[in-house]
Amino acid sequence: MATDRIRVDLLQGTLDLLILRTLVFGPSHGHAIAKHIRSVSEDVLHVESGSLYPALHRLEGQGWIAAEWQISEKGKRAKYYELTRAGRKQLHAEQSKWAQLSIAMARILGGAE
Repeated sequence: MATDRIRVDLLQGTLDLLILRTLVFGPSHGHAIAKHIRSVSEDVLHVESGSLYPALHRLEGQGWIAAEWQISEKGKRAKYYELTRAGRKQLHAEQSKWAQLSIAMARILGGAE
């Protein structure tokens, strides 16, 4: 149960960054974005639809991603999301913040007791 709580807390603060980073590799539909995050994190991060799609709509509203309906590899209609120029700038800013946070956390957690 504690692991599930960690996943939720982490995603609330980083989901936008995870989505933007995933879209660096090219346009993708929601299911594929969630699958990529889960796969790359080696099954640690699970993004549920109830969190993913509101985040995608929020990012689209901010102009960081653009969406277009296309036919998926399975022959079904799907909304594909793509990183915009503004989204790339935001990704860079968020990655910088995350790097600073990671260094600070490592210092705190690695310090002598």
